[in-house]
Amino acid sequence: MDRKGFIGGSDCVQIMQGNWLDLWKIKTGREEPEDLSNNIAVQLGSHTESFNLKWFEKEMDVKLENFQAQRTNTTYYNVPLRATVDATIQGQSAIVEAKHTNSFNTMESVIDYYMPQVQLYSHVFNAEGAYLSVIFGNNKWEASFVSKNSFYISEMMTSVSKFWRYVETDMEPIGIDVPEIVTDSILIDNMIKRDASQDNEFVSLSHDYIEHEASAKSFEQAKKKIKGLVKKNEREVYCDLLTIKRDKRGAMRITTRRKANEQSEAMG
Repeated sequence: MDRKGFIGGSDCVQIMQGNWLDLWKIKTGREEPEDLSNNIAVQLGSHTESFNLKWFEKEMDVKLENFQAQRTNTTYYNVPLRATVDATIQGQSAIVEAKHTNSFNTMESVIDYYMPQVQLYSHVFNAEGAYLSVIFGNNKWEASFVSKNSFYISEMMTSVSKFWRYVETDMEPIGIDVPEIVTDSILIDNMIKRDASQDNEFVSLSHDYIEHEASAKSFEQAKKKIKGLVKKNEREVYCDLLTIKRDKRGAMRITTRRKANEQSEAMG
């Protein structure tokens, strides 16, 4: 496939990951794109795409159209852009990208990886955003809507434009440092992330949570095991530290001696 003369969605992914040299060689014709005909992951994704999109239609109760629609846009930073989307949703300003990944992956990781691609496609198609329809392994499917974010697109295109200048001038890119774009403000299913590092109350409670997490687990394990020591014909088992009582329904309640004493003092 000829990938010279434009920047596409997968190119944006490579640019934002800092893989400029390999991509530059392809865009300048020094190397051919990798032959993916024997890449099982790529081929599997290609062969399951039709099923993926049909499943999306059924689960989301929508109608898809414009399959493999392609558009070009050369007005942004004077970089020739091309977007080929898997489908669009009839009656909505949204595109759909079908992905197939391994069962150990997460939707968050998939979104992070394809963020440059879906933002470019949303821009070129003038859509409000893109759905990622993802099959995980062979037994799980999820879909998330990634809203178009003008700030992310602008920041991304700054890097894309710098890369494209290397292509136009036929100069090899050296020492590339791609700035990371914080994506917390990008709406994913109409929700954002928030960095609470400067929220004193949140941080303080987080320290409490971490400090007591291990003891809480030990408490629950001890509670389960000690109840397991109560025989079926025993209505109460006790020691100097605590007592376990079984009610008529069979439910068991543990009371520490300290707590029992406190209750007695409060009543007396």
